[in-house]
Amino acid sequence: MYRFLLTRQWVILTLVGLVMIPTMVRLGFWQLHRHEHRVAQNHLIGDNLKAPAVPVTGLTAPGRTVPREDTWRTVRATGTYDTAHEVVVRQRTGSDEQSIGYFVLTPLTLPGGRAVLINRGWIPAGTDLTRYPEVPAAPSGEVTVTGRLKADETTAGSGIKDKPGLPARQVMLINSERQAKELSRPVLGGYIELTSSSPKGTKQPEPVAAPDHSSIGPHMAYAIQWWLFASGVPIGWVVLVRRERRDRAAESASKAPSEKIPAAAGAE
Repeated sequence: MYRFLLTRQWVILTLVGLVMIPTMVRLGFWQLHRHEHRVAQNHLIGDNLKAPAVPVTGLTAPGRTVPREDTWRTVRATGTYDTAHEVVVRQRTGSDEQSIGYFVLTPLTLPGGRAVLINRGWIPAGTDLTRYPEVPAAPSGEVTVTGRLKADETTAGSGIKDKPGLPARQVMLINSERQAKELSRPVLGGYIELTSSSPKGTKQPEPVAAPDHSSIGPHMAYAIQWWLFASGVPIGWVVLVRRERRDRAAESASKAPSEKIPAAAGAE
């Protein structure tokens, strides 16, 4: 009755189904883990953004990697801007998430000679990308800045390729170690994403928007979809088997009367 299951076609179909089930189950758990990571990241960002501001020197130091638990912490720093070593970061989007421009990255010299990188905000790109753009002047004299502590950007972590041969004072990544080589003095690990400044200055770059820590993304829905697909494979297999058995039985029944006709004619 089910001997057709031993045919090559059905053996291959069954093996494919057996491979698909655990694969889909694993993909579902992968999406579940991404959902859990997103939820944990949202909690971390929310808690750090609500935490009171602390001195940046208490969380990072030259050559130090900003740990994940300190990312997005509100920090403050007091010093003077070193506009001579200011650079712009290429191919960054504005608050509308569509306009392409630059981040303005200016070192802030701290008491004692160390520096910390300040992402002062976003400016639109001009028509000539080979020239240094017109950048709003940083406040002069001593300033106190407050912002979000971020870890150094890397190609592996951000997916942004560090292109060689860029125009002068233009970079692809915000990286304290690389900027320290240009400054020839210690630079605190990571950087500050500016949210406020005293004094503020006039006509400053557009502030970088705060991270969205309310959306959990579609990962849980994707996980459920993969598990539903996995459960649908054996159900589909059973449906196909029953249909094949029914079709074969109907085909055999239709052939049976025609095979008896010659015998009946001979008897006459």
